[in-house]
Amino acid sequence: MSAPDPNASFPGPPAPPAPETQPGQAAQHLPEQAAQQPVANGIAMKNRHPVTVWLLWPLITFGIYHLVWYFKIHKEMAEFDRRRSVPTVGPMLVLLLLSWTVIAPLVSYYNCGNRIRNAQRAAGMQVTCSPVVGLLLMFVFGLGILYYQVELNKITDAYQAPAGQQIPLWV
Repeated sequence: MSAPDPNASFPGPPAPPAPETQPGQAAQHLPEQAAQQPVANGIAMKNRHPVTVWLLWPLITFGIYHLVWYFKIHKEMAEFDRRRSVPTVGPMLVLLLLSWTVIAPLVSYYNCGNRIRNAQRAAGMQVTCSPVVGLLLMFVFGLGILYYQVELNKITDAYQAPAGQQIPLWV
């Protein structure tokens, strides 16, 4: 009888794509990752509907939900990869208290995109989040929120784990 595998409770990385992948499809995980051991553990983030986050809840709450969402995603990214220092309250306070400066919120949105990139990298995924695109989309009806939530959902879709469950990190 062999000793139990300490990583047995973790869902493994998604299966590598078949070699006959269509030219327009990008592989989410690296093929050699299937043989690797996780380098750290984290907590799974919540999968949210992007349009609800971007349009519905902010309309219902007169814009307050945007601050709540911004706080929640930073808290979840901090729990997802504890190896990185991700501020939780600071970015939300920048939006709340320093929005009159215009520059501070733009820097905060740009940094949020970098944090999402780092989370995608920690998940062993192909990095697709661009902080510049997210920042520029903030000027177009606040579409940066929609973009950032779609990018965060790529991480949750790759793991298929419920929010709050412990998951492996690959990079």
